[in-house]
Amino acid sequence: MRVLLVEDAEDLAEATQRRLARSGMACDWVTTLEQARACLDVQGYDALILDINLPDGSGTDLLRQMRRAGSATPVVMLTAQFSVDDKLSAFALGADDYLIKPFDHRELEARLHAILRREKADRSPELVIGALSYNPTSGLVQLAGQPLELARREFALLGLLMRNRGQVLSKKRLLEGLYGFDDTVAGENAIELYVARLRKRLSGSGVEIQTLRGRGYRLDATNEVAKDA
Repeated sequence: MRVLLVEDAEDLAEATQRRLARSGMACDWVTTLEQARACLDVQGYDALILDINLPDGSGTDLLRQMRRAGSATPVVMLTAQFSVDDKLSAFALGADDYLIKPFDHRELEARLHAILRREKADRSPELVIGALSYNPTSGLVQLAGQPLELARREFALLGLLMRNRGQVLSKKRLLEGLYGFDDTVAGENAIELYVARLRKRLSGSGVEIQTLRGRGYRLDATNEVAKDA
């Protein structure tokens, strides 16, 4: 894994580089937006760790430019100031995660690995259960050959459940898979809402999302769920 760290605090940056290197990640470090753009022009990265307050501007400006240019490189935003509004703004611009300084480097490492696991899963081949097909590359879900319109979170939830067919996934696990950060505006109740919506959309598909009280949810073909329940 190759990571670009954009951070002007020398002590923090050096400590982050050492930690990521010990975990097997190659970490390039720059201190300004100009240097970051130069690196991105000549080198591909698996992820970007981007401070918001930098000497020559805001990291959110670079994030905005990347997304407008079509870059899907995962970005973890760093900031010394906590604000729900700032956090939501960063996600609206296309950030994948958000960390408040000071932070534990073990948490940063874990979040990077979680992001890359999701990226890898999103590039996996088409999944099919009965008449239901899910293609993470094209973003297309079909039921009996007909497109099934899903909201973004519903699409992500269906992907998680289909990739883990027959397995029980807890609300916490689903929340982490959908959001990937300690979300202050969405909790486990949001998972119940998304599951309820997805169930309605899958009605008559031959695929069922089963609730296992106190444990979580499981998706499988209807007859297989019935035999195992």
